[in-house]
Amino acid sequence: MNAVAPSPAFVAEPSLDGELIGILAGWGRFPIATAEAIRRRGGRVAILTIRHHAEESLEPLADVYGEVGVAEIGKAIDFFRQHGVLRATMAGKIHKKKLFRRFGWLRHLPDWRGLKTFWPHVVSRRKDNRDDSLLGAIASAFERAGVRICPATDFAPELLATGGVLAGRPLSKQRMADVAFGWKLAKELGRLDIGQTVVVKNRAPLALEAIEGTDACIKRAGQLCRSGGMTVVKVAKPQQDERFDMPTIGIGTLQSIRAAGARVLAIEAGKTILVDREQLAGYASRCGITIVSCFDVAGVPLLEQPRYDAA
Repeated sequence: MNAVAPSPAFVAEPSLDGELIGILAGWGRFPIATAEAIRRRGGRVAILTIRHHAEESLEPLADVYGEVGVAEIGKAIDFFRQHGVLRATMAGKIHKKKLFRRFGWLRHLPDWRGLKTFWPHVVSRRKDNRDDSLLGAIASAFERAGVRICPATDFAPELLATGGVLAGRPLSKQRMADVAFGWKLAKELGRLDIGQTVVVKNRAPLALEAIEGTDACIKRAGQLCRSGGMTVVKVAKPQQDERFDMPTIGIGTLQSIRAAGARVLAIEAGKTILVDREQLAGYASRCGITIVSCFDVAGVPLLEQPRYDAA
């Protein structure tokens, strides 16, 4: 007898029964979708926004609301502890490239706990500045203070992409060959903790994401390939820590794809956040963009989840 292995996208947490869940919120609609999901499950929300990053529409969703600088780790921890938050999550983008501008860190001065957290990465250089290293250090500082950092999908599992063709037409063999080629590149890029996104055409790499972010990577590919028709591949890192920096697709991503002239977006099923799923599918279909969500099986993208023989 054959059975389909269950996808993590369908595992929902039971009612939160009034628990106050913290959200450290960056830019975009991901924090909004997370807050809405928490409230649907009977939870309350303590939202702490990153200054100059978050949407104003977050405040009406919050039972408790505050703002913090990007490097004010101590202030963030004190906010959550003051309100009795035991579990929190990180959701939304941080504009990391701003930190690499001249005197970037001086514009975002850390508090004492932030200084201790970032010192080995930014000042003494004993540790690197890759995303996993910095975000892991932040999560560790919270957890030492008694605030556990959880994946946002613990509270909003419905945001995870399911497998298959999510919008547009099924792909030709040539398009799937581009997906497979880009998938291998993107997984290696992730293994090195550099980025999540690559843009390819006819099995040639056009752009690889680094600190500039997905949208800028796609824009650069469009400038290099004026004829369009590219394939964008965005995947989770092989060592992905699901507490932060999960691949996330919003309407802005599709707008960048359309502007660049790309025609395909390939993402990883069960490991990619889709914000406003129905709106994404509708927009993609109207613009002639195909979205495929693949399962990673030993580094190979498959549109269907593999089947396993039941014991």
